[in-house]
Amino acid sequence: MKNLMDLTGKTALITGAGQGIGREIARVLAHAGADIIVAELNAETGQDTVEKIKALGRNSYLIEVNVADSASVSSMAEQAYSLVDTVDILVNNAGVSGNMLVEDTPDEEWRRVMGINLDGVFWSCREIGRKMLAQGSGSIVNIASMSGHIVNDPQPQTPYNISKAAVIMLTKSFAAEWAKRGVRVNCVSPGYIGTDLVKNVLSLKPDWKDRWTSMTPMGHVGEPTDVAHAVWYLASDAAKFATGTDLIVDGGYTAW
Repeated sequence: MKNLMDLTGKTALITGAGQGIGREIARVLAHAGADIIVAELNAETGQDTVEKIKALGRNSYLIEVNVADSASVSSMAEQAYSLVDTVDILVNNAGVSGNMLVEDTPDEEWRRVMGINLDGVFWSCREIGRKMLAQGSGSIVNIASMSGHIVNDPQPQTPYNISKAAVIMLTKSFAAEWAKRGVRVNCVSPGYIGTDLVKNVLSLKPDWKDRWTSMTPMGHVGEPTDVAHAVWYLASDAAKFATGTDLIVDGGYTAW
């Protein structure tokens, strides 16, 4: 029986793959057989991921990109297709958050979050998607969040919540338009995930950790691998009938 999760011979482009969840997605997809294009604003961390992927025996390339700039995203797409014949998988992982009361949120903070979390996903889907449509195949996985479904407590993060809710609807909209043209578009909505950044925050705010875990039925935060495995499924042929799907990976947080 064919292994539908096997990504051998495919190339995945992952934005924000220089650290955290993005780096783990790159590692998991490489273990599944994919070559990896690391699309990253920080060239130093991006190159570190590239070297780690090469150490696994896969081809890997770095493209420097600012996803909040449409011209930079367009250049990313052109560079990608100059490096490889096809991009089979696009993972829009790059994102930012911020904790600020909404009445204190300046225009600059709103635009920063929306520029990366929403505009960047739209532009990346559009630019790489055009090329996937031309080749007649492709799988796009956007990283949304459970925050697109609920309002987190106790931290205030209204722009982030709104941006992730928009990513979920963006995913469904692209999926509906492209369903008959060979390109699937899905998203993963993580709950609280124990990246190094999150662990550092929780070490400074133990009350947040207690609140988060008490509101999560499983009683603990997840790990980057939990998100990466969900991405792997949606990116693979095992999910060939899935498009417009929002796969929530949150330890049950949104079930209560």
